[in-house]
Amino acid sequence: MYSRGRTPVLVELFDDIILDFTDKVWYTLKNRVKEYITMINILFICHGNICRSPMAEFVMKNLVSKAGLENRFHIESAATSTEEVGSPVYPPARRKLAEHGTGCAGKTARQLKKCDYDQYDLLIGMDRANLRNMQRICGGDCDGKMHLLMEYTSAPRDVADPWYTGDFETTWRDVLAGCQGLLQAVKEGGL
Repeated sequence: MYSRGRTPVLVELFDDIILDFTDKVWYTLKNRVKEYITMINILFICHGNICRSPMAEFVMKNLVSKAGLENRFHIESAATSTEEVGSPVYPPARRKLAEHGTGCAGKTARQLKKCDYDQYDLLIGMDRANLRNMQRICGGDCDGKMHLLMEYTSAPRDVADPWYTGDFETTWRDVLAGCQGLLQAVKEGGL
């Protein structure tokens, strides 16, 4: 049992513990909010979200991780159509990613929604048809967030579509070059 004479000491000690705990919580909360505010949200988009855009999603995640920047990015992918919603990454695309040491387990196709425009800093299409459909779904591009992936390379064009060609190697090279260029642009502050 404590005597009344020691109570102020205990209250003071308790106050110090609470203040220290509160400071640590506040510091952690402040850093988390800062990370969220400075986080770059990227959504890659193609027609079905089973080949090109998931390849870009996971290639970019891999590049960001290797650069030690995973806490600064939120990266996903989506489709402009509903045709493949719920489908996993197309097996040849999955194999091409695996060939280069990149996994995509658990990814299923989803469709771009109008609200995605407000939630992402960049919406990156794989070809001009995707870009037109992205603008239609989102009601335009008033903030200039929509771009083609290959804009971030020295050879701007559409990303090769392996759905029609079966050439996943060319698509891989396009996606890798585009993601490397995009990451460099972000690092240099050139969104």
